[in-house]
Formats: sequence, C-alpha cells, structure tokens
Amino acid sequence: MLLGGCQSLSNHYANYKAESTFDAVETDEFSLSDQQDVVGSLASIQAHENDTLPDIARHFGLGYNDITIANSHLDPWLLESGSQVLLPIRFILPNVNRQGLVLNLANMRLFYFPRKEPSRVITYPIGIGRKGWSTPTGLTKIISKKKNPAWRVPASILKEHAKKSDPLPRIVPAGPDNPLGDYAMRLGIPSYLIHGTNKPYGVGMKISHGCVRLYPEDIAELFKQIPVGTSVNIVDQPYLLGWENNMLFLEAHKPVQQYKRLKKKLFRRLKRISRKTDNTIDWQKIERILERANGVPVAVLKNSPDFPSIVNAALSLTHPPRFYQQLEVKPLTRGDWSVTVATFPDADAAQKLVALLNHQGPPIPSRRIEKSGLSSVVAGPFNSEEKVNSVIDKIRREFEFTGVANPPQRIEDVKNNVWTWNWLFGES
Repeated sequence: MLLGGCQSLSNHYANYKAESTFDAVETDEFSLSDQQDVVGSLASIQAHENDTLPDIARHFGLGYNDITIANSHLDPWLLESGSQVLLPIRFILPNVNRQGLVLNLANMRLFYFPRKEPSRVITYPIGIGRKGWSTPTGLTKIISKKKNPAWRVPASILKEHAKKSDPLPRIVPAGPDNPLGDYAMRLGIPSYLIHGTNKPYGVGMKISHGCVRLYPEDIAELFKQIPVGTSVNIVDQPYLLGWENNMLFLEAHKPVQQYKRLKKKLFRRLKRISRKTDNTIDWQKIERILERANGVPVAVLKNSPDFPSIVNAALSLTHPPRFYQQLEVKPLTRGDWSVTVATFPDADAAQKLVALLNHQGPPIPSRRIEKSGLSSVVAGPFNSEEKVNSVIDKIRREFEFTGVANPPQRIEDVKNNVWTWNWLFGES
C-alpha cells in the first residue's frame, strides 16, 4: 500500500517515572466529566545547562508552539541554567461535539474522545501545514491505516525539492528517511494523512505540506486505539472558553486572520454568558489575555487570579536525569570522520547552532569546541566519507554553512600533525 499526500500518564513519561523518583504529572490522558471543559494543570521546571525548550516540550507532551508562546521571554535553543520554564499542560477543549478525533489547528493539538469511554480524553500536540499548504478544516473520518507506510511523493513536492537541489525518489520506502514515520492514517479528504514523522521537533510547527504530524511515540499509541471509520473534526478555534469549578476560563492563540471578526464574536459570546449566568466579566483582563495570546487558560470573572498569580501557583517539577529521546552525542575519536561546520567568536552563537543541528531529523550529532578564544561547531562521529558528504550537503541546504570534512587520523598523521587534532578537539 502506498500512501500519498504530505508527509492517566503518557507512555514516554511513564518510562522515565519507572527509572527515577522525580515528580509525575499527567500530560496526555485526562479523566473527563460531563460538564468539564478544562483539563490538565500548569507546572514549571528549572532549566539546566544545555537544555532546550523542544527537549522539555517533547518530554511533557507539548509541542514547539505550546512551550515557546508560553515562554516567549526565553530563547528556545539557548536556555540559561536556572531559567524557570512554564509547562502549559492545561487545555480548554474545543467547542464541538466530543466524539472521535477533534483537531484544533489554532493551538496545534489533537483531542481523542474514545467512543466507549466518555469519561476519558487523550490529547497530543501536532504539526500542521505551512503557509501555502494549509491543513483543511471540516468533518471527515479515518478511511484506512498503515504501519510502515511507503510514501508516494506528489509531483508538486518532487518539483519543490528539485529546486532546492534535494531531489527525492518518486517512492520513499519505509525507514528513517520516510517523513511519514512508522504509522499513517488516511483521511477521507483526498491526499491528507495523520502520521508520524522522522523530524519530531517539527511537531508544534506549521511545517508540513498539509498533513498532520505527531511525535513517533504519540502516533504509535493513537494508531492502536483508533479504528477505521473514526470521525475526524478539524477546526480552527483560536479563542477557547471553558468552565471549571464555577469559574470561566479563556485560552487565547494568535489568529492567522480575521482578528477583528473573531474578537467581536468572542465578546458577543462573553456578554451572553454574563447575562445568562449573572457573572461579571473582567474586560480589562480579557484584553490582556488576547494581547498575550500565550495559550495558557486564565480565569476571566471579576476578582479571579491573573496570569502572574497562576504562574506562581504552578506545580514545580524536579528536573529528570535525562529528557525523553534527548540526543546523547558520542565522543569523537581519532578514527572517526567529522565535520567542522562553522567557527564563531561568540560561544552562544556556536551553542545555538549545536542545538539546532542536534534537533534535525535525523539528528546531526554536534558539539561546541573552545580553542584560542573561538568556538567551533564540530559534527560527528561519522563512519564514512559518503555520510560526511551527505551531512555537509544537508548543512549547506538547511543552514547555508559550508562545512569542512575531517577524515580519520592515521597513525603517521597523528604523529606529524598533532596540532591539527589538538586544535579541533581541544586536547592539551
């Protein structure tokens, strides 16, 4: 079968819980009552050296957009040790029927309401179509499922890659180079899929050719639970209202367009709620929430806690020994191929490039090497000249740096050119 188109605790968190004693928090699966609109809770974690927001996001069931808009004051790829990172693991359910799959493009999040378990909701972050390749909205269903799918590349994408000097075959077989990942579910909308990815750190971004991407670990779980025929409702709701414990909450995301119309519609709805329930809305707070648009639900009735107060009350979590799927870069030896990607006078600029390379799909393992006041970014280890050349080509296309290959050091080269090795790898 060839697929067309684009490309209680979460399991990954539970795996870490079994290995360590740090705090547990619900991330993907929540119990749900009939009148409940808000699920989850806010938490926070203190960053360590070389942490990144994408690593933290994936570990706690969040997407790139979730964590970056909630922490807009932080550099996603260059966190200072000790920085407090807000984990917005709290969501207002979309204002639609709670059945099957519901995808809200505005906050790039999927909600699954199992038919036989009305008191349960599962939610995962998603990646969606970028500008010019928007993911469509509307009602549809899952019409087929495939494990280890091949990808028949559409002509438009073949042409796009050819222009970038990155040609694709007409059919990409299952494996690490397949952008569909290990699982794919075809929608009733022709050419659109819900699938995994070989670029997991694009989840939570507008990055695909219109299909919906999930983290590999999330699609693996969802694939097992979703039967063919499951309804799929794709909506775009940037302003979400919901009740919890007799308190009204608003979750806001920046609308792509029609901001004034959507704002007027929201205000009309709030006025109806105020009249019907005899509650007083804090309109100044509403304006602040819309301006902030950081995806964090905030109570909007008079005299309710404001954003700084709810952040201060967030559950403080212990830093895990290692984040889920965080890349562990192997040390280089004299027998390895490597690539000197670039050299900077600024260590922060070098470290940021290291983080970006380590989060490619597939990753380009890299580290920062300090020598004589300069910071070099060196990628590797690699086991062949062919692999090195493909990495150099990818770095040139994606980052516009012209990398230099470093071949393995033969014994005589090590004896005669010790200074070369020492400069590259910092040995004394």
